[in-house]
Amino acid sequence: MSNLKVRVYYEDTDSGGVVYYANYLKFVERGRSELLRDLGFEQDQLIKHQNIIFAVRSVQADYLAPARFNDLLNVDTQVKEVRKASLIFSQKIMDLEQNKVLFKAQITVACLNAQNFKPCAMPGDILEKLNG
Repeated sequence: MSNLKVRVYYEDTDSGGVVYYANYLKFVERGRSELLRDLGFEQDQLIKHQNIIFAVRSVQADYLAPARFNDLLNVDTQVKEVRKASLIFSQKIMDLEQNKVLFKAQITVACLNAQNFKPCAMPGDILEKLNG
């Protein structure tokens, strides 16, 4: 599990002062990257040394309430399921001041060969840490 604090900046909002819907996907992307980093895996190093990349295959998202300019959010990221060549993440974004869930998503990420972009098995060291 990983938790990432995110401050909402003016650039994250639409003309109504509400976080633009696509930016929630950016926030959860950062959460997944931080979870991998917390496990000791830098994505640029995975490409360089293990010839793999992770790519989003599907997103199921629920927008429950708006985040607004200057809100402090928490991006909670959990690995829900580990498969041979993919991961399913459960993620949510909470407003820390209101202790309220604003966004929830289930995201499937595929492990791909960095050269040909075809699915491939995750390296054993990654599987071990994810299952650990």
